Amino acid sequence: MSIKKKKMGELPVIAEDLGIITDDVIELRDRFNFPGMKILQFAFDSDLNNPYLPHNYPENCVVYTGTHDNDTTLGWYKKLDEKQRKRVDEYLNYETIDICWQMIETAWKSKADIAIIPMQDLLGLDSSARMNTPGTSSGNWMWRARKDQLNMQIAKKLRTLTRDCGR
Repeated sequence: MSIKKKKMGELPVIAEDLGIITDDVIELRDRFNFPGMKILQFAFDSDLNNPYLPHNYPENCVVYTGTHDNDTTLGWYKKLDEKQRKRVDEYLNYETIDICWQMIETAWKSKADIAIIPMQDLLGLDSSARMNTPGTSSGNWMWRARKDQLNMQIAKKLRTLTRDCGR
């Protein structure tokens, strides 16, 4: 163990390895064993080799339904074309009426070491609750969860899913 690691311990770093990633970024991420990011909303625009599909994840990663720069899961799903929506439905075996919880369950059941879900997806909110739209200068970072939106029903559902998935 290096002297720096002894002094600082394990650093809680997540590598933002999204978009166009160079070999240098991959090498740095892997050299320091930083977990990369996997965004479920990115998983359905190509074939089964898409690295954002859960069956392609390494364990050392963090899965998100979406990020602060994405639309909410409900907003994203509603805007998909018919072909993409069918791909999502088939992969998730989606037959329920709640795409948000289906995506949350998929994240929780994945082999990713960490799963993070935006509050908007836990609450099943549409595009009106989007946090940020990159490239725009107004209307961002305005959404806030209200106390009345957080309830025992959501807490119990999340607790049960967390227990059942061993998270």
